[in-house]
Amino acid sequence: MTEIAGRVALVTGGGSGIGRGLALALAAEGASVVVADIAEGRAAEVAAEIGQAGGSAIGVGCDVSDRASIQAMKARAEQAFGTVTLLFANAGVTALQPLAEMSGGDIDWILNVNLHGVADCLHAFLPGMISAGGGHVTATASMAALIPEWLPTHAPYAAAKGGIIAMMLNLRHELSERGVGCTVLCPGGVATRIAECQTVRPDRYGGPSEAGVIPPTSVHMADLYFRPADEVAQMTLRAVRANRPMVLTEGWRREFFMRSYVGAVMQAFDDADAFDRERAPAG
Repeated sequence: MTEIAGRVALVTGGGSGIGRGLALALAAEGASVVVADIAEGRAAEVAAEIGQAGGSAIGVGCDVSDRASIQAMKARAEQAFGTVTLLFANAGVTALQPLAEMSGGDIDWILNVNLHGVADCLHAFLPGMISAGGGHVTATASMAALIPEWLPTHAPYAAAKGGIIAMMLNLRHELSERGVGCTVLCPGGVATRIAECQTVRPDRYGGPSEAGVIPPTSVHMADLYFRPADEVAQMTLRAVRANRPMVLTEGWRREFFMRSYVGAVMQAFDDADAFDRERAPAG
Protein backbone atom coordinates (compact mmCIF):
# COMPACT_ATOMS: atom_id res chain seq x y z
CA MET A 1 0.00 0.00 0.00
CA THR A 2 1.56 3.30 -1.13
CA GLU A 3 0.60 6.23 1.08
CA ILE A 4 0.26 9.64 -0.53
CA ALA A 5 -0.24 11.97 2.42
CA GLY A 6 2.99 13.56 3.62
CA ARG A 7 5.00 12.64 0.55
CA VAL A 8 6.71 14.87 -2.00
CA ALA A 9 5.22 14.35 -5.46
CA LEU A 10 6.44 15.69 -8.79
CA VAL A 11 4.29 15.79 -11.92
CA THR A 12 5.73 16.63 -15.33
CA GLY A 13 3.30 18.05 -17.85
CA GLY A 14 1.47 19.30 -14.78
CA GLY A 15 0.26 22.56 -16.24
CA SER A 16 -2.81 21.08 -17.97
CA GLY A 17 -4.80 17.94 -18.70
CA ILE A 18 -3.94 14.73 -16.88
CA GLY A 19 -0.94 16.35 -15.21
CA ARG A 20 -3.06 19.11 -13.71
CA GLY A 21 -5.61 16.54 -12.56
CA LEU A 22 -2.87 14.50 -10.89
CA ALA A 23 -1.34 17.55 -9.20
CA LEU A 24 -4.68 18.65 -7.75
CA ALA A 25 -5.58 15.14 -6.61
CA LEU A 26 -2.19 14.59 -4.97
CA ALA A 27 -2.42 17.87 -3.11
CA ALA A 28 -5.97 17.04 -1.96
CA GLU A 29 -4.60 13.83 -0.43
CA GLY A 30 -1.90 15.67 1.50
CA ALA A 31 1.18 15.51 -0.74
CA SER A 32 3.50 18.45 -1.34
CA VAL A 33 3.45 18.85 -5.11
CA VAL A 34 6.02 20.06 -7.62
CA VAL A 35 4.09 21.03 -10.74
CA ALA A 36 6.46 20.98 -13.73
CA ASP A 37 5.69 22.02 -17.28
CA ILE A 38 7.52 23.37 -20.31
CA ALA A 39 5.03 26.25 -20.07
CA GLU A 40 6.17 27.55 -16.69
CA GLY A 41 3.24 29.96 -16.46
CA ARG A 42 0.77 27.08 -16.57
CA ALA A 43 2.71 25.24 -13.87
CA ALA A 44 2.61 28.35 -11.69
CA GLU A 45 -1.15 28.67 -12.19
CA VAL A 46 -1.78 25.08 -11.04
CA ALA A 47 0.55 25.53 -8.05
CA ALA A 48 -1.33 28.71 -7.12
CA GLU A 49 -4.65 26.87 -7.41
CA ILE A 50 -3.34 24.24 -4.99
CA GLY A 51 -2.14 26.92 -2.59
CA GLN A 52 -5.51 28.69 -2.66
CA ALA A 53 -7.15 25.39 -1.68
CA GLY A 54 -4.84 25.07 1.33
CA GLY A 55 -2.27 22.74 -0.20
CA SER A 56 1.48 23.01 -0.69
CA ALA A 57 2.94 23.31 -4.18
CA ILE A 58 5.46 25.08 -6.38
CA GLY A 59 5.46 25.56 -10.14
CA VAL A 60 8.63 24.79 -12.10
CA GLY A 61 9.52 25.17 -15.76
CA CYS A 62 11.03 22.05 -17.32
CA ASP A 63 11.69 20.74 -20.83
CA VAL A 64 11.94 16.99 -20.26
CA SER A 65 13.73 16.53 -23.59
CA ASP A 66 16.69 18.38 -22.01
CA ARG A 67 18.57 16.49 -19.29
CA ALA A 68 20.01 19.69 -17.85
CA SER A 69 16.47 21.04 -17.46
CA ILE A 70 15.45 17.86 -15.62
CA GLN A 71 18.38 18.22 -13.22
CA ALA A 72 17.46 21.86 -12.57
CA MET A 73 13.86 20.79 -11.88
CA LYS A 74 15.09 18.14 -9.45
CA ALA A 75 17.25 20.66 -7.60
CA ARG A 76 14.34 23.07 -7.20
CA ALA A 77 12.05 20.30 -6.00
CA GLU A 78 14.51 19.12 -3.36
CA GLN A 79 15.26 22.65 -2.24
CA ALA A 80 11.56 23.31 -1.70
CA PHE A 81 10.34 20.05 -0.21
CA GLY A 82 13.12 17.44 0.06
CA THR A 83 13.37 14.05 -1.66
CA VAL A 84 10.72 13.28 -4.26
CA THR A 85 9.19 9.88 -3.55
CA LEU A 86 6.22 10.04 -5.92
CA LEU A 87 7.14 10.71 -9.54
CA PHE A 88 4.58 11.10 -12.32
CA ALA A 89 6.47 11.25 -15.64
CA ASN A 90 3.48 12.52 -17.54
CA ALA A 91 4.73 15.12 -20.03
CA GLY A 92 3.80 14.22 -23.59
CA VAL A 93 3.49 15.71 -27.06
CA THR A 94 1.93 14.55 -30.29
CA ALA A 95 1.63 15.27 -33.98
CA LEU A 96 -0.87 13.37 -36.11
CA GLN A 97 0.83 13.32 -39.49
CA PRO A 98 1.91 10.57 -41.91
CA LEU A 99 5.44 9.52 -41.04
CA ALA A 100 6.65 10.16 -44.59
CA GLU A 101 5.51 13.79 -44.32
CA MET A 102 7.20 14.51 -40.99
CA SER A 103 10.42 16.43 -40.60
CA GLY A 104 13.33 15.11 -38.60
CA GLY A 105 12.48 17.72 -35.98
CA ASP A 106 8.91 16.41 -35.72
CA ILE A 107 10.15 12.88 -35.04
CA ASP A 108 12.86 13.93 -32.61
CA TRP A 109 10.45 16.10 -30.62
CA ILE A 110 7.93 13.28 -30.18
CA LEU A 111 10.47 10.59 -29.31
CA ASN A 112 12.61 12.77 -27.05
CA VAL A 113 9.73 14.12 -24.98
CA ASN A 114 7.56 11.02 -24.81
CA LEU A 115 10.20 8.31 -24.39
CA HIS A 116 13.60 9.78 -23.56
CA GLY A 117 11.96 12.35 -21.28
CA VAL A 118 10.36 9.59 -19.22
CA ALA A 119 13.56 7.54 -19.06
CA ASP A 120 15.62 10.58 -18.07
CA CYS A 121 13.17 11.58 -15.32
CA LEU A 122 13.24 8.04 -13.94
CA HIS A 123 17.03 8.02 -14.11
CA ALA A 124 17.19 11.32 -12.23
CA PHE A 125 14.75 10.54 -9.42
CA LEU A 126 15.00 6.80 -8.77
CA PRO A 127 18.32 6.90 -6.85
CA GLY A 128 16.82 9.29 -4.30
CA MET A 129 13.76 7.10 -3.82
CA ILE A 130 15.86 3.98 -3.36
CA SER A 131 18.09 5.76 -0.83
CA ALA A 132 15.00 7.02 1.00
CA GLY A 133 13.72 3.47 1.32
CA GLY A 134 10.78 3.59 -1.04
CA GLY A 135 8.49 5.49 -3.34
CA HIS A 136 6.46 5.05 -6.50
CA VAL A 137 7.01 5.96 -10.14
CA THR A 138 4.23 6.35 -12.70
CA ALA A 139 4.68 7.07 -16.39
CA THR A 140 2.00 8.06 -18.87
CA ALA A 141 1.88 5.93 -22.02
CA SER A 142 -1.26 5.66 -24.18
CA MET A 143 -3.90 3.24 -25.36
CA ALA A 144 -2.64 4.19 -28.83
CA ALA A 145 0.29 1.84 -28.14
CA LEU A 146 -2.05 -1.04 -27.31
CA ILE A 147 -4.57 -0.48 -30.12
CA PRO A 148 -2.50 0.49 -33.19
CA GLU A 149 -5.55 1.06 -35.39
CA TRP A 150 -7.17 3.47 -32.94
CA LEU A 151 -5.51 6.63 -34.24
CA PRO A 152 -3.78 6.45 -37.64
CA THR A 153 -0.95 8.81 -38.70
CA HIS A 154 0.45 8.45 -35.20
CA ALA A 155 3.46 6.16 -35.69
CA PRO A 156 6.26 7.93 -33.73
CA TYR A 157 3.86 8.70 -30.88
CA ALA A 158 2.63 5.09 -30.71
CA ALA A 159 6.23 3.86 -30.85
CA ALA A 160 7.29 6.11 -27.97
CA LYS A 161 4.29 5.16 -25.85
CA GLY A 162 4.82 1.47 -26.60
CA GLY A 163 8.38 1.90 -25.39
CA ILE A 164 7.12 3.39 -22.14
CA ILE A 165 4.87 0.39 -21.54
CA ALA A 166 7.74 -2.06 -22.10
CA MET A 167 10.11 0.02 -19.97
CA MET A 168 7.74 0.34 -17.03
CA LEU A 169 6.69 -3.33 -16.99
CA ASN A 170 10.36 -4.33 -17.07
CA LEU A 171 11.32 -1.73 -14.48
CA ARG A 172 8.61 -2.99 -12.15
CA HIS A 173 10.54 -6.24 -11.75
CA GLU A 174 13.82 -4.39 -11.32
CA LEU A 175 12.36 -2.25 -8.52
CA SER A 176 10.29 -4.91 -6.79
CA GLU A 177 12.99 -5.57 -4.18
CA ARG A 178 14.01 -1.91 -3.80
CA GLY A 179 10.83 -0.67 -2.15
CA VAL A 180 9.72 1.35 -5.18
CA GLY A 181 6.39 0.70 -6.87
CA CYS A 182 5.89 1.11 -10.61
CA THR A 183 2.77 1.84 -12.66
CA VAL A 184 2.16 2.68 -16.31
CA LEU A 185 -0.89 4.75 -17.24
CA CYS A 186 -2.43 4.04 -20.66
CA PRO A 187 -5.24 6.55 -21.16
CA GLY A 188 -7.64 6.55 -24.05
CA GLY A 189 -9.43 9.73 -24.98
CA VAL A 190 -8.98 12.37 -22.27
CA ALA A 191 -10.04 16.01 -22.19
CA THR A 192 -6.56 17.57 -22.30
CA ARG A 193 -4.68 20.33 -24.14
CA ILE A 194 -2.12 18.01 -25.73
CA ALA A 195 -3.06 19.30 -29.20
CA GLU A 196 -1.56 22.64 -28.09
CA CYS A 197 1.82 21.05 -27.35
CA GLN A 198 3.28 22.12 -30.68
CA THR A 199 2.76 25.78 -29.78
CA VAL A 200 5.60 25.49 -27.23
CA ARG A 201 7.93 23.31 -29.31
CA PRO A 202 11.52 24.58 -28.95
CA ASP A 203 13.35 26.00 -31.94
CA ARG A 204 15.81 23.10 -32.01
CA TYR A 205 12.91 20.86 -33.09
CA GLY A 206 11.57 23.29 -35.67
CA GLY A 207 9.64 25.70 -33.47
CA PRO A 208 5.86 26.05 -33.14
CA SER A 209 3.65 24.04 -35.50
CA GLU A 210 0.01 23.23 -36.23
CA ALA A 211 0.69 19.48 -36.40
CA GLY A 212 -1.18 18.46 -33.27
CA VAL A 213 -4.73 18.64 -34.64
CA ILE A 214 -6.58 15.30 -34.80
CA PRO A 215 -7.60 14.61 -38.42
CA PRO A 216 -11.31 13.97 -39.07
CA THR A 217 -10.44 10.82 -41.04
CA SER A 218 -9.31 9.00 -37.88
CA VAL A 219 -10.79 5.49 -37.95
CA HIS A 220 -12.42 5.54 -34.53
CA MET A 221 -13.22 9.23 -34.07
CA ALA A 222 -16.92 8.38 -33.93
CA ASP A 223 -16.22 6.25 -30.85
CA LEU A 224 -13.79 8.64 -29.19
CA TYR A 225 -14.88 9.45 -25.64
CA PHE A 226 -13.02 12.15 -23.74
CA ARG A 227 -12.90 11.22 -20.06
CA PRO A 228 -12.41 14.17 -17.69
CA ALA A 229 -8.81 14.48 -16.52
CA ASP A 230 -9.83 14.48 -12.86
CA GLU A 231 -11.35 11.02 -13.28
CA VAL A 232 -8.14 9.75 -14.88
CA ALA A 233 -6.22 11.17 -11.90
CA GLN A 234 -8.45 9.34 -9.45
CA MET A 235 -8.08 6.07 -11.37
CA THR A 236 -4.31 6.54 -11.41
CA LEU A 237 -3.93 7.30 -7.69
CA ARG A 238 -6.11 4.30 -6.90
CA ALA A 239 -3.67 2.14 -8.88
CA VAL A 240 -0.64 3.78 -7.23
CA ARG A 241 -1.99 3.09 -3.75
CA ALA A 242 -2.44 -0.59 -4.69
CA ASN A 243 0.81 -0.75 -6.73
CA ARG A 244 -0.98 -1.95 -9.84
CA PRO A 245 1.23 -2.46 -12.90
CA MET A 246 -1.10 -0.70 -15.37
CA VAL A 247 -4.03 1.71 -15.57
CA LEU A 248 -6.49 1.64 -18.49
CA THR A 249 -9.19 4.27 -18.66
CA GLU A 250 -11.57 2.59 -21.13
CA GLY A 251 -12.57 -0.96 -20.27
CA TRP A 252 -14.89 -1.10 -23.27
CA ARG A 253 -11.85 -0.99 -25.60
CA ARG A 254 -11.02 -4.61 -24.72
CA GLU A 255 -12.38 -5.99 -28.00
CA PHE A 256 -10.32 -3.54 -30.07
CA PHE A 257 -7.21 -4.66 -28.19
CA MET A 258 -7.98 -8.35 -28.63
CA ARG A 259 -8.62 -7.91 -32.35
CA SER A 260 -5.68 -5.67 -33.23
CA TYR A 261 -2.72 -6.11 -30.90
CA VAL A 262 -3.44 -9.55 -29.42
CA GLY A 263 -4.72 -10.84 -32.74
CA ALA A 264 -1.52 -9.84 -34.54
CA VAL A 265 0.69 -11.41 -31.85
CA MET A 266 -1.27 -14.67 -31.72
CA GLN A 267 -1.14 -14.94 -35.52
CA ALA A 268 2.64 -14.57 -35.33
CA PHE A 269 2.84 -17.36 -32.73
CA ASP A 270 0.69 -19.56 -34.98
CA ASP A 271 2.95 -18.81 -37.95
CA ALA A 272 6.06 -19.71 -35.92
CA ASP A 273 4.48 -23.03 -34.89
CA ALA A 274 3.46 -23.77 -38.50
CA PHE A 275 7.00 -23.05 -39.70
CA ASP A 276 8.45 -25.52 -37.21
CA ARG A 277 5.88 -28.19 -38.07
CA GLU A 278 6.73 -27.84 -41.78
CA ARG A 279 10.43 -28.28 -41.04
CA ALA A 280 9.95 -31.27 -38.74
CA PRO A 281 11.30 -34.58 -40.11
CA ALA A 282 8.62 -36.78 -41.67
CA GLY A 283 7.58 -39.91 -39.82
